[in-house]
Amino acid sequence: MPDFAYVARDMKGKSITGTISANSQRDAASQLGAKSLFPVSITLNKGSQVKKTRRVAGSQMAGFYEQLASLLRSGVPMLRALSVLSTQSGSSRTLRNAVSEIKSRVEEGESLGDAMSRYPRIFNDMGVNMVRAGTEGGFLEDALERVGSFIEQQEEMKGKTAGALAYPVFVMSVGVIVVTVLLIFFVPQFDSIFEQMRKKGGLPQATELLLALSQFVQKFWWVVVGGIAVLGLVLNQYLKTEKGKRNADLVKIKTPLLGSVFLNLAVSRFCRVLGTLLKNGVPLLRSLEISRHAAGNVILAESVQKASEEITAGERLAKQLEKSGHFPTTVVEMISIAEESNNLDNVLVTISDNLERTTFRRLETVVRLLEPIMLLVLAGMVMFVVLALMLPIINSASSI
Repeated sequence: MPDFAYVARDMKGKSITGTISANSQRDAASQLGAKSLFPVSITLNKGSQVKKTRRVAGSQMAGFYEQLASLLRSGVPMLRALSVLSTQSGSSRTLRNAVSEIKSRVEEGESLGDAMSRYPRIFNDMGVNMVRAGTEGGFLEDALERVGSFIEQQEEMKGKTAGALAYPVFVMSVGVIVVTVLLIFFVPQFDSIFEQMRKKGGLPQATELLLALSQFVQKFWWVVVGGIAVLGLVLNQYLKTEKGKRNADLVKIKTPLLGSVFLNLAVSRFCRVLGTLLKNGVPLLRSLEISRHAAGNVILAESVQKASEEITAGERLAKQLEKSGHFPTTVVEMISIAEESNNLDNVLVTISDNLERTTFRRLETVVRLLEPIMLLVLAGMVMFVVLALMLPIINSASSI
């Protein structure tokens, strides 16, 4: 059961504070009344409700939501449905344990949404709020299906992005490995020959540079590896800070070629989450709060937060998003028309679909450009090593 922090007064009017375990605030008030205490305030102790768990793969979460919706739609009671899902052999142990505990809390009288909110690393804000809205509005099965469908679409989008970038990353990794092997094992084989040539008449600058680089890598490879490791750790810690996240997201959207891709993907996620939440009855301001974090970009989230503050004062959403300068003109125009026609939820999902198609076409074009560029870079690095090794020999042959 969740813990509640309370402030109460006893029969003498003395103020008493403490915590109490109860199924709800009403239950907590009843328990205090049984102790002859008159509650002044009762609040949920949030620190006690959050469980630290591992994350669960998106594909498994999509399966959970869809299976739960299917069971409930087939007439299976909630507790029985949760019990079935807690024993699913195909899901992770983390998810099974969480569902088992959620089932126990629902059995004790806690709502499904509140029980899920105890596991923020498994059930995100969007899923929890849609479940709460579905429970209150009587459309829980539809809400669960939409969450499952949304997660599937997000996983598909991640897969497409990773697949598009896999080959360029592979080519660059191979290039670094090939050049490193040449510098450590191949170039040193010519040291004695080049030393004799250096005594006779010197070596070309390219060869001297290659030899110096090879000797540095051989002698100080541990410095290079250690430096890369330390830099990676420092960068990782910096990116965990608010300033680091903001600067990283700013660099993403300002990067040539890929900047518009990153921005459009973030806008697409924002529109899809916002549209899905609105379609399930979640209020606009709460939907904006959830969807701005779901966008996955701090710069965009700040723009949406400013828009939310202005909407509270009676301004239109489209107008405020346009002021930020981070939303495409076509998106702003479609949102503006949707607000006038009171069809914002459906239009936002349509915007997300269109943006995803456009963005992936652009991503494919960028990747097609990156592939030959990286191949040329790799060929250039290998060519430099070969020419630097061959130039002294060619010069010696010419002089003879």
